Amino acid sequence: MARAVTARFHPLPVAAVDRLTDDSVALTLAVPEALREEYRHAAGQHLALRRIADGTEIRRTYSICSSAPDPAGEGPRTLRVGVRLVDGGAFSTYALKEIGVGDELEVMTPAGRFTLDPAPGLYAAIVGGSGITPVLSIVSTLLAREPDARFCLIRGDRTAASTMFLEEVADLKDRYPERLHLVTVLSREEQQAGLPSGRLDRERLTGLLPALLPVAEVAGWFLCGPFGLVQGAERTLRELGVARSRIHEEIFHVDDAAPTTRAAAPAHATVTARLDGRGGSWPVRDGESVLDTVLRNRPDAPYACKGGVCGTCRAFLVSGEVRMDRNFALEPEETEAGYVLACQSHPVTEAVEVDFDR
Repeated sequence: MARAVTARFHPLPVAAVDRLTDDSVALTLAVPEALREEYRHAAGQHLALRRIADGTEIRRTYSICSSAPDPAGEGPRTLRVGVRLVDGGAFSTYALKEIGVGDELEVMTPAGRFTLDPAPGLYAAIVGGSGITPVLSIVSTLLAREPDARFCLIRGDRTAASTMFLEEVADLKDRYPERLHLVTVLSREEQQAGLPSGRLDRERLTGLLPALLPVAEVAGWFLCGPFGLVQGAERTLRELGVARSRIHEEIFHVDDAAPTTRAAAPAHATVTARLDGRGGSWPVRDGESVLDTVLRNRPDAPYACKGGVCGTCRAFLVSGEVRMDRNFALEPEETEAGYVLACQSHPVTEAVEVDFDR
């Protein structure tokens, strides 16, 4: 998918801060009229937010939970994201304890390919915890725009009190009772009705999914949440005969352990990059990723997590060869088409060329 406009940051005012649970909030950002086209987004995309703390730039990615704007109408007047507190999280702590209405946040234009273009058919999602955030946007947009679409939402949480967007999902169920099938599983609390408590692991999903819906008829599966849940759900679906092309994934957290085998870059390696219509070539320093080399010379290069998770730094490999340490963002068809994550890519050949504009 081509990137029509290079991702860029703009200051957006905070219009509302809504407490969702003890450890999560929803931030509503107002979009000025002049920027509404730049912040037009597809259901399921995310925003990168940044701040400077003690002289250090911090970027974090949060999914948009509000419905996508009508393609035939104006861009969004507001954007809403969900933020869950992470132990020691520099940005999430700031979001929960300090951000208030009227504050301005530096917000990157929307990115991400964990999306669904509304079309008739049956769709399903398996989400854990804050993985509900992009799926909330996907479900609300799909059901509002496509009267012949149905959705089965399977969500896992620890307790009812820790469940993000509980009221918003309940409202959707009330609005579309015949077209939204909602299944909630709590791992640390028994429910008065519904499924027994427990985790959505492979064993449970293997028995649960065929009992809930015709697995083979689902046009698209959307998996979002922690790495273990997403990986287990994907394996279960593949074992049930679902084609990989019908499975879409977004991971919210992966352990920070780095790969232990890393070959040194060739001596005198150079990276050539095209970004926002302009190109340049620069030498690679020892241990640098392609993104780090570009950032030293083009601070406007797009990135958010630098962990191989969000996909913001996706670029097309024009020539040369790179080794990607991790990839939790690109679909197999994207890597086969020649796309790489610049933050995880290290030159294998002396000359590497990438294009951030494609």
